[in-house]
Amino acid sequence: MSSGLAIVRGLAWKLAIPAACLAVVGQLAVSGTASATHTAPATRTAPATHTASAANLTAGTITPNTMHNLLDCNLTVLRRLCTDPRGKVEPNGERYRFIDHGEYVGHDEPSVKFISSVAGSAFHVDYGMQLPVDPSAAPTSNGSVTDYGELTPAPWFGLPICDARSYPQNNCTPDSDTNSGSATNSGAAGSAFMELQFYPPGFTPFIDGISCSQTQWCAALTIDSLECTFNFVTCNNNCIEPVNFSFLQTNGVPPGPPAPQDPNTKTFLGNSQTLKMNPGDVLKVAISDPINGLKAKVTDLTTGQIGYIQASNTNGFANTRISDCSGRSHTFHAEYSSARKSHQVPWAALEGGVLMEQELGHFEACSTVSNQLGFSVKFKDGSTFTDPNVYQTCGGGSEGATATGEGPCQLTTPFNCTGATTQGTTGPTACPKSSFTSGALCEFSDAFCMPSGSRTVTVNGIAKTRSFAVAGCLQNAFQNGDLDFEGTPYQADWPNGTSNFPTSFRYIGPFSNGTNYPSVQFETDAAGSEKLCDVTTGVGCTAPPAGAAFYPFWSMNNTQTVGSLSPTPGACVWNFGNDIAGVTSTDFGKDSQYGTPDVTRYGGTLTSPVISNPEFATGCKPISPF
Repeated sequence: MSSGLAIVRGLAWKLAIPAACLAVVGQLAVSGTASATHTAPATRTAPATHTASAANLTAGTITPNTMHNLLDCNLTVLRRLCTDPRGKVEPNGERYRFIDHGEYVGHDEPSVKFISSVAGSAFHVDYGMQLPVDPSAAPTSNGSVTDYGELTPAPWFGLPICDARSYPQNNCTPDSDTNSGSATNSGAAGSAFMELQFYPPGFTPFIDGISCSQTQWCAALTIDSLECTFNFVTCNNNCIEPVNFSFLQTNGVPPGPPAPQDPNTKTFLGNSQTLKMNPGDVLKVAISDPINGLKAKVTDLTTGQIGYIQASNTNGFANTRISDCSGRSHTFHAEYSSARKSHQVPWAALEGGVLMEQELGHFEACSTVSNQLGFSVKFKDGSTFTDPNVYQTCGGGSEGATATGEGPCQLTTPFNCTGATTQGTTGPTACPKSSFTSGALCEFSDAFCMPSGSRTVTVNGIAKTRSFAVAGCLQNAFQNGDLDFEGTPYQADWPNGTSNFPTSFRYIGPFSNGTNYPSVQFETDAAGSEKLCDVTTGVGCTAPPAGAAFYPFWSMNNTQTVGSLSPTPGACVWNFGNDIAGVTSTDFGKDSQYGTPDVTRYGGTLTSPVISNPEFATGCKPISPF
């Protein structure tokens, strides 16, 4: 299938194009094989502790929906939440960025990796956290008042997952340290990556926005695989990054099909059982791996509500066959037993492991939005969603008081865009290419953009009112992320203790079966999105990115509390954002905490040296495991 046809199929997700007009393209998109030389991946042999999952590779087949599916996360609206691949390794050893159908795949994921050699530390993980509270004043287009949804679409916790049908298409033994995750080992285990993501309120609906609710948080379990062989020699571009997706539910039942092959509107919009959490709520987050599937559970200690989901075949989860993109009902399990530094996801830009993260690069606040784009989908079960008030270009706000942003892009060959920009040494500069299929590392359009206030969307033929708290753009239609680094997340509008910005995300832990993680490592893959970064040598790969006015960082203090999990001051609490006067006790050197480019693996990722876990250092009151 040609790149152009693939792009058009992807546009069926993004634009108000009737699915029937693209049916032929959609059929082409899922009928081809990866290559003439492709060989089927080996069948996984499950250990005795997970014998129930051994039949998954031959269980029910799921035929792909030819138009609107999650077979390639990078061609859907979920691309703002995808796992970033690290890029192809050429025979001469050079490492490049990952390009999917002519578009750069990547955004920005500053994280803390927790390291332990204790058995079970890679599949039994408990965190404590407190959700932020937004300012009482409404957010402004100039960033003087900011809501958390403008800073990140999804703080998340991550974990490597076994998937014999994912890169590099080898067997994987669940919960085992016999697996290799080395990026240079052709025998590395088939590996996927789980993210337990939290979605801030204020920017609805989730299917083409950020939020599940105007006033409450929600959460989802995602598992991203990669349909490529070792060194990316063979990839099936029709299903290159399939993703399983389900909201956490109070009854544990996915609201819609979670498998990559055939979601529907309920998959993305949830139902009355979808867990909703209030700003400021204190949560216990538990990730475990019982025999019937990896389980993510959130207990809201403030309201008493519990939401959970298991990545099981009985819940409709599936892995993907590289040869034809079909799904096989599958129960997922964690890949490793211990959370050692070397226990990584071999294809991911981040090293992978037991991660705590805040995702950046997906919001520009605007005074106005222009160049109507529209968004419409129809799923195989007949469910539909339409949002005509989606636009391409941001005016004012993050672009500058009187400036106009990127776009529009034309939707036919050669897919040219107006005003495309890229990273410059002191700010945005003109992109050397005009087509969003050129592979250039540029911001071609601000889309998706929504106006402020209420707008009408249609769900299954029924009109509903949804809203953005401020006009804004997500940069998730024609590239993945804010590639000129001028948006809200790259301004000094992160939590700093003032009333115009949200309160900080507070974290404690994690623990595993009552034991802590003795070491940590900071990392970010921001440099992979930097035009000025040479990912083969590390030259020009920096945090903050050139042109960014600010880059947020991890910090710690021993004056905050986290509800009943640490009810009195003294325990050390993680924050993310900016220093808080009179609160922050250490910020680990601010942006220098992220370290230097890891050119032995992928120069687009910065990693720090491994250090002792500061949460359990002298001056930190002991925390009881929870």
